[in-house]
Amino acid sequence: MDTIHPHDLLWGLAPDQLPAEAPAWARQVLAAGQPVVVRRALCAPGRVAVGVRGATRGERFAACMPVDAIQRRIAPEHLRLRAPTELPALRALDQVTPLLDALGLPWGPTGGVGYQLATGLAVLHGASDLDLLLRTAEPIDRARARALLAQLDSASCRIDLQLETPYGAVALREWAGDSRRVLLKCDAGARLVDNPWQPLELAA
Repeated sequence: MDTIHPHDLLWGLAPDQLPAEAPAWARQVLAAGQPVVVRRALCAPGRVAVGVRGATRGERFAACMPVDAIQRRIAPEHLRLRAPTELPALRALDQVTPLLDALGLPWGPTGGVGYQLATGLAVLHGASDLDLLLRTAEPIDRARARALLAQLDSASCRIDLQLETPYGAVALREWAGDSRRVLLKCDAGARLVDNPWQPLELAA
């Protein structure tokens, strides 16, 4: 199994592997063969933190999945739009694909758009945002971040892009802003840092 990253979709978690307090809807989702989404949290060795996604925004359940239960994995960068529709979020994905491809960095849709593309389930609606991630092993300076944000903001719906650094994720919108320190999300939690590409033990 390749390295597992936040926002990857994983298949194979069985309903009886959920804790006793798991809601009935979460067990039904898994019984239907739907994937779980890798989230940022710490689990015991041999397990990965995941979230079960239900039919509504309020239906989200956090769990830990045994790594040896994983049958299939799809990363966001493996997902691409095949047939644009009138849904603003999918139209926006079509609009920004050439721009993001031109960066030469791995990227892909997450959230509802990624889930719908991976499963075929119609989870999007007219007001859905487009969530994206861009894997940035090397730093992106703030001027470049502002230019990228301006281009994304011209799309047909709101776009929230996360810059995935080797140490966690920072929102492009925040990195493109004026605050000296930004919120870096990592498995152990979140913290304010000056440089999201700096090891956390050295970060200010």
